Amino acid sequence: MARGATIHRKTNETDVRLKLNLDGRGKARITTGIRFFDHMMDLVARHGAFDLQLKASGDLDVDQHHTVEDVGITLGQAVEKALGAKRGILRAGYFLMPMDETLAAAAVDLSGRPYCVVAAKIAARRLGDFQVELLEDFFQGFAQAARANVHLRVLYGRSSHHQVEAMFKAFARALRFAVSRDKRLRNILPSTKGLL
Repeated sequence: MARGATIHRKTNETDVRLKLNLDGRGKARITTGIRFFDHMMDLVARHGAFDLQLKASGDLDVDQHHTVEDVGITLGQAVEKALGAKRGILRAGYFLMPMDETLAAAAVDLSGRPYCVVAAKIAARRLGDFQVELLEDFFQGFAQAARANVHLRVLYGRSSHHQVEAMFKAFARALRFAVSRDKRLRNILPSTKGLL
């Protein structure tokens, strides 16, 4: 049975509608009003093998911050809801993503304890129409809403574009592994505490 969730998050600053299928085939339909960010979210769907429909509108005339952060929050809420009791999942995943001269690492633990660390020194302030400093706000929003540990690091690289893209790909692949079902665990909760 496919694990999915539909979330509608509406504030005075944004209106985000998101539909997620964790057991998809990487199909995406994404519109946020920020073209580069659309591309990054498409990467999350493709590399995570998630089906993702996302339509976000926000006060982009003020700044991109509210839109980017709220998309992260909404995606995190959808993952949390789609996982349900979390029984039988691998829970944690990591991935090293090479992209030409760049290498990025991501680790995700769906532990029930939100924490986010982003270690990347990206030279560019903007990539296309995207404010690069908002990377951390996206991942922080996701970690809080999904109640997950999210650690991201760019080990090295020259191109700012490659660094950011490699981070999103690594995140998607780590998350894909973390939400995967383990046949040997079946209905077992992957925690000695008995709670996630």
